[in-house]
Amino acid sequence: MTDFSEQDLSGSGFQQVDLSGSTFRRADMTDLDIREVNFSGTRVRAAYFDGVRMTGVEVPDMEISGEIVRLVVNGVDVVPLVEAELNRQMPERALMAPTTVDGFREAFAITDRLWGETMGRARELETDQLYEQVDDEWSFIETLRHLGFAHACWIGGVVLAQRSPWHPLDLPWDEAPEFEDVPWARRARPELHEVMALRRQRRNTVAEVLDGLTDAGLDRSVTSATQFMTDATGLTVADCLRVVLNEEWQHRLYAERDLAKLAS
Repeated sequence: MTDFSEQDLSGSGFQQVDLSGSTFRRADMTDLDIREVNFSGTRVRAAYFDGVRMTGVEVPDMEISGEIVRLVVNGVDVVPLVEAELNRQMPERALMAPTTVDGFREAFAITDRLWGETMGRARELETDQLYEQVDDEWSFIETLRHLGFAHACWIGGVVLAQRSPWHPLDLPWDEAPEFEDVPWARRARPELHEVMALRRQRRNTVAEVLDGLTDAGLDRSVTSATQFMTDATGLTVADCLRVVLNEEWQHRLYAERDLAKLAS
């Protein structure tokens, strides 16, 4: 097996080569020209697709999960259809893009209620199962730890402009850049009650922010106080709250899916 690390292979040609089982991490794959290749069994995670065109492809079985703005399949933009179906399956989802303070309060109350139901199912499992990764994704505990990190980033570090909003149990996403002051204890095994205590603290902080906020205040521009969140420039308080709300919604769905597999 050949290892290519920190090398410039741009412009290279690969013809009649076997790359099966290869791994690509933090690779620049823009403007690739890919023809007559076999992607069967390929796993793509945390990737960015913009302006990608696929023609003459055969897709017997493919699953996509992520933030999709426009996806045209055989001339039809399927995103509005998917959005309508998701909202039909879970009517509460339509309330996850609020524009008023009261709307945010209602949306967070919904996610809290749904997470409460999810936690009830999680408590029926053994502790080791809560640390078990399903399909190489985060475990249930890791999912909760990442939600804590999202709150720290967008509420503590941006909305409240705290320079060090982190808790040792916060868990960044796997591909996040490493900074000295950002926690990175991936092997930590906290008890469920410890993670839940941190979660309650973070949710109380959001409640306090909303209690002191007006609808006009939602449009206030924010700038990150941490070096980690440099991409927050130009966003508003409402933008940051929506990011956290989306994390709450999406990760509960992931947790429900994984809990179902663990319980089966």
